[in-house]
Amino acid sequence: MPHAALKLIPGVDQNRTPALNEAAISSCNLIRFVPDKQGLGLVQKLGGWTKFFPNSISSIVRALWAWEDTNANSYLAVGAQSTLSYINNGNQLFITPRQFTDNVAVNISYTTGSSTFTITDTGSNITQYDSVYITTPIAAGGVVLFGFYPCTNPTSSANTYQITAVNSLGTAAPATFSSSVATTGASGSGTAATLTFAGGGVYPVGSKITVSGVTPSGYNGTYTVTVSSAGSVSFASSTTGAQTVAGTITNAGQIIDFTTTSGSPTVSVYLVNHGYSVGSTFPVLVSTTVGGTTLLGNYIVQTVTDANNFTITAKNSATSSVSHQQMNSGNAQYKYYIGVGPTPTGTGYGIGGYGRGGYGSGLPVTPATGSDITTTDWTLDNWGEILISCPLNGAIYEWSPTAGNSISTVIGTAPLINAGIVVAMPQRQLIAWGSTFTGVQDPLLIRWCDVNDFTTWIGTTTNQAGSYRIPKGSMIIQCIQGPQQTLIWTDLGLWAMQYVGQPYVYQFNEIGTGCGLIGRKAAASLSGIVYWMGASQFYRLAGGGVEPIPCPVWDVIFQDLDSAHLNNIRVAPNSRFGEISWYYPTIGSNGENTNYVKYNTLLNQWDYGTLSRTAWINESVLGPPIGAGFPIGQTSPNYIYQHETATDADNQILAANFQTGYFVLSEADWKMFIDQIWPDMKWGYYGGTQNAQVQITFYVSDYAGQTPLAYGPYNMTQATTYITPRFRGRLVSVKIGNVTAGDFWRIGNIRYRMQPDGKY
Repeated sequence: MPHAALKLIPGVDQNRTPALNEAAISSCNLIRFVPDKQGLGLVQKLGGWTKFFPNSISSIVRALWAWEDTNANSYLAVGAQSTLSYINNGNQLFITPRQFTDNVAVNISYTTGSSTFTITDTGSNITQYDSVYITTPIAAGGVVLFGFYPCTNPTSSANTYQITAVNSLGTAAPATFSSSVATTGASGSGTAATLTFAGGGVYPVGSKITVSGVTPSGYNGTYTVTVSSAGSVSFASSTTGAQTVAGTITNAGQIIDFTTTSGSPTVSVYLVNHGYSVGSTFPVLVSTTVGGTTLLGNYIVQTVTDANNFTITAKNSATSSVSHQQMNSGNAQYKYYIGVGPTPTGTGYGIGGYGRGGYGSGLPVTPATGSDITTTDWTLDNWGEILISCPLNGAIYEWSPTAGNSISTVIGTAPLINAGIVVAMPQRQLIAWGSTFTGVQDPLLIRWCDVNDFTTWIGTTTNQAGSYRIPKGSMIIQCIQGPQQTLIWTDLGLWAMQYVGQPYVYQFNEIGTGCGLIGRKAAASLSGIVYWMGASQFYRLAGGGVEPIPCPVWDVIFQDLDSAHLNNIRVAPNSRFGEISWYYPTIGSNGENTNYVKYNTLLNQWDYGTLSRTAWINESVLGPPIGAGFPIGQTSPNYIYQHETATDADNQILAANFQTGYFVLSEADWKMFIDQIWPDMKWGYYGGTQNAQVQITFYVSDYAGQTPLAYGPYNMTQATTYITPRFRGRLVSVKIGNVTAGDFWRIGNIRYRMQPDGKY
């Protein structure tokens, strides 16, 4: 009887029908291809994994990052939905940023000529290590308090703290009121008179005003605003006329307010000493509905009436006329960022815009307030030994393993809303995308810090900080550091961000169109070539530019992809085997990654399978690739695994298998009879025990559309000389795989014996 060899065409092709995919692999799970000297791919079982950390993570891990400090200690940062932590020497320590938000009545005190403002927020327990983001513009003492400020607390009060106001130039903005005030109605000693300050609207009824430096001294003292027209104080005096005063104001400050006219989109804004000009961008950070129109986001100043009034245009016309409705129901909104120990340089708003200031520093303390932040995703990177982290649409935080901080602290000078970050090399600049200047997120805005200084983000002629807005697309999806350049994907295309030095710092070029990224973490670099998953295709960026990668398993992925959770897709490069995988959610998977597709860049071949990974890093200072995900066949809990470290799936059976398309046993009408199969495989690792147990099953039919008959499975080991399946047919598909633990196998030259056996 004649013999033939079971020679497989390498790679998996699921787009073809089984009959068309003759002698090739049609389906698979947990396999890989390794090159042989003919450049073909030999099929073998995928490498296994073990737990990198023995305990489960309390919430789903979305990001991993490995780095080393200056003392050669290695760390794994773990960005989960409810925590940020790091693992070092088998221990997990939590460094989750903390913050909280208060909405309270305005109560601000200040002294004329001083840039220090005292804020009262009862029970806030703010210390000199914390920061506040004031999201409701507050007029006080001729200054607009709005934006980010470092805090001080010289009295260690649980109810008050201080900030320093700065103007648009970053210099101190002292509080002011009129140095010449008029007293009226005083006709003699003990007669009530009225003292009126300039900009009276900033002194609400109930404010306490301390007046000093008045001659005669009868004017000096503390007075309470008692009349309905805020800004006037009743007191006893024996003198009339203008007097020179200095004063301390307590329980003051006025929230910005809006006025609408029915049928008009024009909104009048009242903010004392606002500092805006026509064409300026005015941000509304707290949603405010007035006259039937909702204000939120950036608005362009249309007209400026005076120092206290200007107009903007709403997105729709008001349905009613409303006069002087305050933002946030008249309450101040304070968003606190909790810090511990030495804090980085910070900033604050000044009159009509951002300014710049500086943090203090001090000894580490335990934060007394705040809650751990939660997020749906993180981006992580390292700045030398410092871990840089950014929760999705949040601020940028830093944590140093040698500074003694117990939590990550906000980089106050950096933009406070970002879609993600990456450290650009070799000049080392922190790049933020989906960023902001005003507190309102711009999904196409790129900002970067100065060279080697992540605390400086405002560009000047003496530094290299700056910004650029991508002119195409609707949003930036992801940025990565590629070979010699930073790469920026939008939903429509690919841009290169190349360092060119001053004065422009970076040059931006569109290098690919119609090749946008499908999700936030679907692109990676491997061996100098960048690969990514698009909306309906895979791409690579090599020397010839952007080019699509034909995918013979396209049906498996894109016809079963959960399009509502594309940002959960995770790219997974594995430089040990020249592979790059994409883990993705399937329809009915509740949005979590359940499947993968893998591309062998050395062989230009694909395979796919079922496995959950929610985060991944390639080979690093910690060794082989590390991934986070669920145990096989489960949807919880979340563990961190190190790959290529075992034959099994964390002591579970790693059941690798593949099934071929149909072999045509005879092109004529004859059926063929097969009675012997001679196995030839690698049955274990080199130098190890050759004890793998592999099963082989044959699926036989006469026509492609028939339901095949199954013969097997038959067990095969190194001791198996041959098996005798004894089947007849025209078409046969072969399935090979293992079902026991501890096995490694690689297919060789399997042969079979056959002969013609009739037509019917």
